[in-house]
Amino acid sequence: MDTVFKGEHLLPGQIGQFFLVLAFGAALLSFISYYFSTTDDAGKPGGTWQKLGRIGFYINSLSILGIGTCLFYIIYNHFFEYHYVWAYTSKTLSVRYIISAFWNGQEGGFLLWIFWQAVLGLVLIWKAGTWERPVMTVVALSQVTLATMVLGVNILGVHLGSSPFLLLRDFMSEAPIFKSADYMSFIKDGQGMVPSLQNYWMIIHPPTLFLGFAAMVVPFAYAVAGLWQKRYKEWVAPSIPYALFACMILGTGVVMGSFWAYESLNFGGFWAWDPVENASIFPWITMVAAVHVLIVYKNTGHSYFTATFLMLISFVLVWYSSFLNRSGILGDTSVHSFTDLGMFWQLVTGILIFFVMSVWLLVSRWKELPITKKDEETYSREFWMFVGAVFLGLSCFHLIVVTSVPVWNAMFGLNIAPPAEKARMIHYNVIQSSFVFVITILTAFTQFLKYKKTDVTKFFITTAVYLLFSILITALVVYATGLYKLNFVFVLVMCGSIYSVIANGKVLADAFKGKFKLAGSAVAHIGFGLLMVGALISAGTSTVISINNTGESYSAEFAKDENPRENILVYRNEPQKMGDYTVTYLGDSLNLPDHFYKVNYRRVDAAGKVAEDFTLYPKVQVNKGSLASSPDTRHYLFHDLYTHITMTNSASTSEEKGVAGEEETPKDDTKDYDPAVPHEVAVGDTIRFREGYMVLKQLNNGVKLQNIAASEVLVSVGAELEIVTHGKTYHTAPVYMLKKNGGVFDFPTKVEEAGLKLQFSKIIPDKKKVEISVYQQPESAKKYIVMRAIKFPYINFFWAGTIIMVIGFFLSILRRNKEVKAV
Repeated sequence: MDTVFKGEHLLPGQIGQFFLVLAFGAALLSFISYYFSTTDDAGKPGGTWQKLGRIGFYINSLSILGIGTCLFYIIYNHFFEYHYVWAYTSKTLSVRYIISAFWNGQEGGFLLWIFWQAVLGLVLIWKAGTWERPVMTVVALSQVTLATMVLGVNILGVHLGSSPFLLLRDFMSEAPIFKSADYMSFIKDGQGMVPSLQNYWMIIHPPTLFLGFAAMVVPFAYAVAGLWQKRYKEWVAPSIPYALFACMILGTGVVMGSFWAYESLNFGGFWAWDPVENASIFPWITMVAAVHVLIVYKNTGHSYFTATFLMLISFVLVWYSSFLNRSGILGDTSVHSFTDLGMFWQLVTGILIFFVMSVWLLVSRWKELPITKKDEETYSREFWMFVGAVFLGLSCFHLIVVTSVPVWNAMFGLNIAPPAEKARMIHYNVIQSSFVFVITILTAFTQFLKYKKTDVTKFFITTAVYLLFSILITALVVYATGLYKLNFVFVLVMCGSIYSVIANGKVLADAFKGKFKLAGSAVAHIGFGLLMVGALISAGTSTVISINNTGESYSAEFAKDENPRENILVYRNEPQKMGDYTVTYLGDSLNLPDHFYKVNYRRVDAAGKVAEDFTLYPKVQVNKGSLASSPDTRHYLFHDLYTHITMTNSASTSEEKGVAGEEETPKDDTKDYDPAVPHEVAVGDTIRFREGYMVLKQLNNGVKLQNIAASEVLVSVGAELEIVTHGKTYHTAPVYMLKKNGGVFDFPTKVEEAGLKLQFSKIIPDKKKVEISVYQQPESAKKYIVMRAIKFPYINFFWAGTIIMVIGFFLSILRRNKEVKAV
């Protein structure tokens, strides 16, 4: 007999699962219908098969909305009987993070991808015209393939995908707790969200990134349709705006990820060459190359095969990137890849479907492809744009080969160890910088070339003038920033980037004179150049200012992950000199699940005046038994000051407000302090202790304490004390009480900020004094943090360059759209 479980909310999950199956079936109907509409109804627009294809896609789109609604409902209402909700959320999450929990897991990520692809499919039904049937066949096939990833059903003994509506008791069916019908009474909360994901960038970064992934299917579909229908030239023009859109959105999503890494992760930067980071830019690099070669073909008729191949491989690489991220194969080499949910071979199948389709079409149509026999002119724009595309391809190939080491190990039984973090950074930085140098140079001087043929003399004069000017500016920048101390290849990249900015600046100036069609590419290239300038200076010349000159090496465990020389120890309320600043650890603030540490920065100018005074709030979270540190950053126009906690012994849970909290408790915890030192004092007297002094301000009679009735008290006196330590003032009042039954009680207070426990231990009437016993925490028990602070110069060039590059892509999209309409 089946167990009837209590407290479960099964209906929203059942409705959601129904929509999952409906979305898959509708996508399959749409794919089959559009396929037959393309093959059997060729030349018959608006036929029955096409109508069925549209109906299927409309149902698929509505089903996806239904899935999303059901999933958000169970997340928002904390229905922890569902594994997805339990694994990625908790009741302490704010609403904005509950929203981002939708795509926190693998299933949610796939749903986001499917949603955006549905939106783009609806746009194509509206706008594609004669291309609708073959293009939508490919898009619908992609929807079918993606839908299997979240289906979560068994078909002919094969389990397809992982459903976000899977019940926790089905996921952990062997756990003893699920033998009980009322197991829900024991599940009070979920596991929560990984601390590093609790950042506002994770609310907008994944939707943008997945829109970029989804957008990649459209130019791919046009390329497939062109080969399939033997309309070899016609597909190029309408695909370019979509390819530019995919580049713009995916590039934005990738940079948003670097924003998130910079603000939320503690590796001290915006890019770490993590395998998942690398995988996200594979398709972007090849699509950028594809766009440039497509433009070459459109203007000259050259490089058709290269343009088509790059367009096709870009979408295949989207699937390969997803495989690396979601198959679990990078589990030991990446800090943020997903674990395998049984999708390994499904993802491999997805790659093969689109890869085999691409290869078959290219091979079967090879003899018919419009490949020109005429060589390009050496001094022509198309020749050097082709060369640039080749270097972009080589850059991507290098990233794929090294990032895929775990794949090669699994496929061929090898045991190649991926490079260690420091070696990995050097390896990627040097090799990829070499590619970037060539690419930036090409984005500069190709702007002075014309399609087909160029006036060579004029070209060399113009190029030489701008190159010389760029070299002079580079020399100044390199000297001023200290970049010359690094590898010489970085200096070359700086020169190429500045050359690109200046040369494209000239083209942009010409655009303002009436040559508006040149503006998009010029702006995009300027943005890329500035992005590289910012990346080189900020990452290459960043300075650790938290230099540890004490010789303290902390522990061997600490030294595995951190350089002791770059981490300083700061005791609470004890100012510490750090570079130009004096830093003070002021205390803690607990706002679950975040534990903030207040670090005050103060800088005094030559005249002795305070030039800066601000407080940063780096945080630490405990997640599944381990600490996760997130930095806080002070932003300036020309640099950032980045701070994060690397170690602490602080466990404060009270919000520091300048007035110490009082703890009325008879609990004996004097073992945590040095032996008491009694002091006989009168009002106005001073008591000195190791790190400051205190003054007995007054004695207050008739002090009332919670849970003690006034009728039971004979005498109740509070000793109001003012404590001064490390330039800070605190107030507290321990209480001495004589009860009517003869009992004597004292209620000590703690001043955590000063490391004190104060006890009003005796009243001495004949001397008109009282006795205050002072307990101090030993030096070894003082609260402290170990922190690392880094200065990133000119990082705003990186962020500004990104925005400018996106604007350039947008301007290019507008231009290419006009060209399509003109045709």
